[in-house]
Amino acid sequence: MMRYLAGRVLRGLFTILLVMTFAFVVLRLSGDPALLIMTVDAPPEAIAAFRTSWGLDRPLWDQYVTYVLRAAIGDLGNSMRDGRPAIELVLDRVPATLAITIPAFLLKIGIGVPAGIYAALHRNSLADRLTMLVSVAGFTVPSFVLALVLVLVFSVKLGWLPSSGSETLAHAILPIVTLGTAGAAVIARFTRSAMLEVLGQPYIRAASAKGLTWRRVVTDHALPNAAIPTTTIIGFMIGALIAGAVVVESVFAWPGVGRLLVVAVANRDLAVVQALLIIIAATMVAANILVDLVYGWIDPRMRTRHPAGAQ
Repeated sequence: MMRYLAGRVLRGLFTILLVMTFAFVVLRLSGDPALLIMTVDAPPEAIAAFRTSWGLDRPLWDQYVTYVLRAAIGDLGNSMRDGRPAIELVLDRVPATLAITIPAFLLKIGIGVPAGIYAALHRNSLADRLTMLVSVAGFTVPSFVLALVLVLVFSVKLGWLPSSGSETLAHAILPIVTLGTAGAAVIARFTRSAMLEVLGQPYIRAASAKGLTWRRVVTDHALPNAAIPTTTIIGFMIGALIAGAVVVESVFAWPGVGRLLVVAVANRDLAVVQALLIIIAATMVAANILVDLVYGWIDPRMRTRHPAGAQ
């Protein structure tokens, strides 16, 4: 198992390197940041000096090698806008993003898992149909549309909650609800499907035939086995905590990582965009590794599925 996890870590590092390479190449081939930051009216000498100071006049492969070597020791470059380290700018925004994404993540699990279980245990009932109807609606409505509807209802019409900003806890409610709604709908659908598949297995009927109460059959046999596919989708959501907040933070003017990404892309602030993409990729990789560890905890058979010599 340890060798398997070590292999996953190495593949994760390779994935991060691919993301780093893709971001580096695409950002530099999409235009000259010197012309945007300095404007086209700037003297040619000033533009040339800007390119030289940031190393943009060097060959692309030389810039790439230098960037990778510096990134390996934690130096992700400086912002072209204010000269601060890119990683510092990103880390300054992380707490604000986590302030809405973590409660939203807990909301997703707290609503989605029980709703999916209840719908599966009451299959084809009115409650099941209503749960699936709400989950489909929550899944299909784009987050920016839901955000605007919530602002219209609770900020404009009712005046209960602020529509933007981050000064008080009340400012976080609408972003949290927006982020949590779609995720709860997805988890509810996956949990219901996983539970229905498990409830149809022979060992469930065998457990019932042994005289176990239905409650014990569900809690001791159905839930642990249905948790594996549900854990997968929850793991993906953990990895997407930062990336998933881009649209919501922009709508609610929330000063987090997602909004920083939008501003950095618009300003062609290469180092900041690259740092953000690397952190998002690292979060996804860490979430996938965490899911593997949770698999082994939920189902002990997973610990022996990858022997010491497995790659």
